[in-house]
Amino acid sequence: MINRARGRAARGRWGLPTAWLMVLVVFTALTPVSDLHVSPHSGQPAVTGPMQLLLAASTDLGPARADQIQLTASLHGPHPPVALRTWARERDLSVRWRPDDDWAILEGAPSAVSRALGLEVHDYRGRRGQQFYASPQQPQVPETLRHEVDELGRILSYTPHHTSVPGSPGIFPLDVPDRALTPAAVLTAYNADSLARDGFTGKGTTIVIFAFDGFDQADLDTFSSMFDLPTFTPEIVGGQPGPPAAELTMDLQVTHAIAPDARKVVVNARPTVEGPGGYERIGQMLEDTDRRYPGAVWSFSIGWGCDRLITAADLAPVQSALRRAQSHGTVAFNASGDLAGLECRGGSDWDSPPGETAIGLDSVASLPQMTSVGGTTLSTDADAKWIAEQAWFDAPLSQGTGGGVSALFDTPPWQQQVATTLPSGRAAGRRLTPDVAAVADSFTGMTIVLGQQVYVGGGTSQSAPIWAAFTAMITEYLIANGGDLIGEINPLLYRIAEGAPFPAFRDVTLGGNAVDTAGPGYDLVSGLGTPDVDNLARNLLILQRTEL
Repeated sequence: MINRARGRAARGRWGLPTAWLMVLVVFTALTPVSDLHVSPHSGQPAVTGPMQLLLAASTDLGPARADQIQLTASLHGPHPPVALRTWARERDLSVRWRPDDDWAILEGAPSAVSRALGLEVHDYRGRRGQQFYASPQQPQVPETLRHEVDELGRILSYTPHHTSVPGSPGIFPLDVPDRALTPAAVLTAYNADSLARDGFTGKGTTIVIFAFDGFDQADLDTFSSMFDLPTFTPEIVGGQPGPPAAELTMDLQVTHAIAPDARKVVVNARPTVEGPGGYERIGQMLEDTDRRYPGAVWSFSIGWGCDRLITAADLAPVQSALRRAQSHGTVAFNASGDLAGLECRGGSDWDSPPGETAIGLDSVASLPQMTSVGGTTLSTDADAKWIAEQAWFDAPLSQGTGGGVSALFDTPPWQQQVATTLPSGRAAGRRLTPDVAAVADSFTGMTIVLGQQVYVGGGTSQSAPIWAAFTAMITEYLIANGGDLIGEINPLLYRIAEGAPFPAFRDVTLGGNAVDTAGPGYDLVSGLGTPDVDNLARNLLILQRTEL
């Protein structure tokens, strides 16, 4: 999200409107309900929640006519799915599986899948004009396969997706100097300036940005010239994703502002939403990126649907690819979302009435292997020194930091301790997001050049590349001091937060979003807090030396 830097707007510094405070109370008190009920037509559970809303908002075109449809099966382990293959062959279906994967793809004609699983598969036309197949029922694992198959994914060939869009024009930040954060200011605010002065600017590291849209090289050149940074031309994998737009332009300039000597790579993510098997395509994209750029830092500022639209089985290919990349040293950051905890609202795809059906997380950002990055409003003094932060929430625009409790994944071991600090029953034994945060409010964001004009960046789609760029700096520091690539960073972040020689996080205790509020320690809007980069780097080096 990018706001045009022109004129000032009156704004309360820390307050939330009364109506939204009431919404906070109502949503926080809601108890999640199942997104399934039994279909009277098939005996299989019928989908409710976001999936039901998507299909209800689409035109039913009748029985599916595709030659082949597919769904994902998550397995109990990385073993050959012998029973699944036998079961499928007897029903005119096929199974795709690779050695060491803990998931497989079940494929066949729509009629064969319908008979085998006892459900309907129809074609639909969505509000965006997209055509896709889907089942209004959730496939269940047959009794004879339960010793081998853990869960079946949704039958849905459309992957809802989104990027941030420019915000309202005519807004200047109120709480940072010079109307927006310069590269030097963001380094100072998060105590990364000492690393930069010591020459740690991302040299020898690679930052990979996954994108749905493109950029204009002229904007990158103007930005570099404006701040006396080295010029750069990103490498592009898969061609320009689309015409120049706000999201990728901001991500590239944010990472360059912080880590100007890091290699910048853009990966075209458009193919992941073109046709069926979206999450398998995402997994393939990540595997290809890992082969090309092992040990890179990944930044995602795009969303592939909310977690309650799918099952954990759907995400198995993505989770597997992330684990493999992290074993090679890759670190991955994903924006937690800009819908204030209501990532299942649907937007252009379906309408969600105010209430529980809209509450949710970005699906890929909710993976335990992904570091989910929330957003804040930042205040600094005239020298860009950090003063305070609060959770980002812009009620009039219905925007704010994402976060909350996963509908898909259990609490990972490294979150067990923070889960006990939340209000009773709030964690519910589930993965919690976000993990960390950084500035996202476009009143206090970073300076961006788009279309040769100056804007102010914002959104958690700004927070994620901020963390990616700081991690590139930290990685260079670690290697220079005898350390190593980081890999899966979440367990390390939580260990540091529990107690480390140097305080690495600024606790965010004010503000909230539409579902939760900030508070001391971990919370569901800002995670562990925002970084003190120099201290974080030193703590990570100590941990690496201790574990060697």
